[in-house]
Amino acid sequence: MLLLEERKQVIQYLRKMLTTHLTVGTGGNISIHNVEKNLLAVSPTSMDYFEMEPEDVVITTMDGEIVEGDRVPTSELSFHIALQNLRDDIHAVVHSHPIYSTTIACMNWEIPSVHYLVGFSGYKVPLAKYATYGTKELADNIVNAIGDNNAVLIANHGLLSVGKTIQSAYTTTEQIELVAQLYYQTKSLGDPVLLTKEQMDAVLAKFYPH
Repeated sequence: MLLLEERKQVIQYLRKMLTTHLTVGTGGNISIHNVEKNLLAVSPTSMDYFEMEPEDVVITTMDGEIVEGDRVPTSELSFHIALQNLRDDIHAVVHSHPIYSTTIACMNWEIPSVHYLVGFSGYKVPLAKYATYGTKELADNIVNAIGDNNAVLIANHGLLSVGKTIQSAYTTTEQIELVAQLYYQTKSLGDPVLLTKEQMDAVLAKFYPH
């Protein structure tokens, strides 16, 4: 079986998305790139995460051709491949529908530097324009929006995080959901005080030392 460890990780983190309330049902999807074999382990579409077995995770090339697996891959395969091919530091993608991040996305807002933990994404969490799920247009919108950031809101849809590892991409998802909740709550009280670029420079230097 190809990419057994990556398949197990896909299932592990899909289940974590449910138990940590980052999505519901079969919402969201995950991919992990094995750089050595240049293959992608990606979650199948519309399958109960707690019934999923390693053989249900689909293995594709970086062009989207199915190499191993009888399931249909996630309908969002196009943006997983586009992101994995976009930057050398992206080897895992986590797409989720957390309540607060998705609420902000439904307002068509970015998440600014309301809290230093936005640094898990970058200086902000940008917004990708809405397009129908599973389309090349949506993949293009996400690629055009993410830049050097590690997270992006998808308008009227949800949250997407990337990382060198599945653990880092998932951690970014959790932290950005917290920042989204803080942004929601501060906006309900008035105009939040944002950290300056210089303050965020200092945060990012500690987050990502060279």
